[in-house]
Amino acid sequence: MTGFRIWLVRGLIVVVLAGAGVLAWLWLRPTLLPDGFAKANGRIEAIEIDIATKIAGRVKQIMVDEGDLVTAGQVLVKMDTQVLEAQKREAEAQHKRAQIGIDTAKAQVVQRKAEKEAAVAVVAQREAELDSAQKRFTRSDQLAKSGSGSIENLDNDRARYEGAKAAVLAARAQVAASDSAISAAESQVVTAQAAVDAAQATIERIQADIDDSTLVAPRDGRIQYRVVQPGEVLGAGGKVLNMVDLGDVFMTFFLPTSQAGRVGIGAETHLVFDAIPAYVVPARVTYVADVAQFTPKTVETAEERQKLMFRIKAKIAPELLKQYSRFVKTGVPGVAYVQLDPNAPWPANLQVRLPKQ
Repeated sequence: MTGFRIWLVRGLIVVVLAGAGVLAWLWLRPTLLPDGFAKANGRIEAIEIDIATKIAGRVKQIMVDEGDLVTAGQVLVKMDTQVLEAQKREAEAQHKRAQIGIDTAKAQVVQRKAEKEAAVAVVAQREAELDSAQKRFTRSDQLAKSGSGSIENLDNDRARYEGAKAAVLAARAQVAASDSAISAAESQVVTAQAAVDAAQATIERIQADIDDSTLVAPRDGRIQYRVVQPGEVLGAGGKVLNMVDLGDVFMTFFLPTSQAGRVGIGAETHLVFDAIPAYVVPARVTYVADVAQFTPKTVETAEERQKLMFRIKAKIAPELLKQYSRFVKTGVPGVAYVQLDPNAPWPANLQVRLPKQ
């Protein structure tokens, strides 16, 4: 009787184990997809953005932490700008000095023009004196020839006439010198204006560096890493934060030639993540590689060509990401189900199911 009970217990254990095996196989067996669909494993990815400094400097304040959601334009980091502020004040002082230089140069132009007017007046006076000296010399010459005038008076009038001609030439030379002085003064105005423009450009450049010392989020996203801490000194292009763009989230996966060739851009795709298998997230194919990623050394037979794998990217709609941004996490593995035939109905277990907001 004892032996019979032992065999009975053993038989029951075998039956139970067999039943459990059948149930486990039924539970774990792969779900067969209907025609018109394909599936592949993949991971959630997103565009990563490094928040970096434009110029070298010390990190003054980091206003976000890892995991924080940020919006486009939000201030993330402030760099120390004491040196830049001092440089800006110096440039502003140079700008004022250059503006004074313009006023001084313009005053010089006015003065040189006044000097020219005076020189022109002297020319007129010297020409009148020349005309008088010429007439007197002519009369003296006529009198001397007729014997009515003395040779001494003739010589004196000739000397006055020649002196008057020299005085006219000197006065005209002074006018020419005045023209040259006016041109030089006007060039000084141009130089002073250029100095003002250069000082203004320096102020704008420094102000741009000051503005760039406040690092803002270029778009909506989540802070992934804090690379440095406040007080650290960074070189130009030094990374402060790393963030992910929550408006550009996708899953990358691979399909063989026979299936990849049937995937069209915009094909409907449903994603099921290992972490939340109860939900099915909709996506669209946005990229299909035109070159195989896994290529055997030689491809000679149809069987070998089927081994070629093509990379495919399915993107989740930005408006959906915006609604569920708190659930988005990169690196999460899952399965992508692609609709190869647009007319094929989705199985019930792959209908879109999203978590409640």
